[in-house]
Parts: sequence; structure tokens; C-alpha cells
Amino acid sequence: MQTKYFGELECPEEELIRFPRGLFGFEEERSFFLLPFQGSGGSLLCFQSARTPHLAFVAMNPFSLKPDYAPVLTAEELRELEVERSEELCFYTLCVVRSPVADSTVNLRCPVAVNDRTRRAMQVILEGEDYHMHHLLSEFAPQRGDGPC
Repeated sequence: MQTKYFGELECPEEELIRFPRGLFGFEEERSFFLLPFQGSGGSLLCFQSARTPHLAFVAMNPFSLKPDYAPVLTAEELRELEVERSEELCFYTLCVVRSPVADSTVNLRCPVAVNDRTRRAMQVILEGEDYHMHHLLSEFAPQRGDGPC
């Protein structure tokens, strides 16, 4: 299949992630492949539409940015994803990539939750005020004095 960022790839059908409701604003797009960007260590990924080659969303592992990220889904969302607890799911946050990269944003308020066992997914809106839709990547940059050096 043709992809937006990776050229032509062979994508096995069993790796499809299915969104019964689509993504916000793209409800008709219901099947995606989750592809890692080379050299990102699995932190930077792409939700590539299986139907529309030019449609792809850059995503990040939110825990690589914010290790204490703790999304909690509603009972109805958990039921739809066929799990009992939010901790049983994989989470990804969608990015708006800008130049310079530090001006890029991530949406911690509306993550994509994936049941890795069933390959079923949904984008959710988290309740509460802990997370926002436009966190600058620069918010997560190491501060002076952080780290071993």
C-alpha cells in the first residue's frame, strides 16, 4: 500500500487497527496502520489510513513525554474497547507538527486508546482539567539541571 510518509509498504491485514467511529473529524476513516518512524525508539509513530494514502496522523507515546500520564476512560468506553481498566490499553497522543519542532503540540486531552489484543481503538475525550488539547512539545523538554550531567 502507498503511505504518506514511508512510500510503498507491505502492511499485513492482521495489523490493522479498527476505529468503529473513526477519528474526530474523520469519522469515515475507520482502519489505520500504526507505523513507527525510524530512529524514534517507538516514541514517534504514524496512524496511516488504510483507505486514503495521503491521510496520516503523527502520534507520540504520551508516556515518553509525561511518565505520570494517567488517562482514565469511562465505563462505557472501557466496555466498547472490551477491557475492564484503562491500564489494559495502549495510548497515543496526536501531534500537530510545526517548524521549529519545539512549537509542535500534542493533544493529551483526546488520546487514541487501543486494545492491542483485539486491535480495536477509539479516540476519547478525558474528563477533568489535568490535560489540554495543545501542549507545546517544549513543555516537555529537559530543564537545565535535569539528568545525570
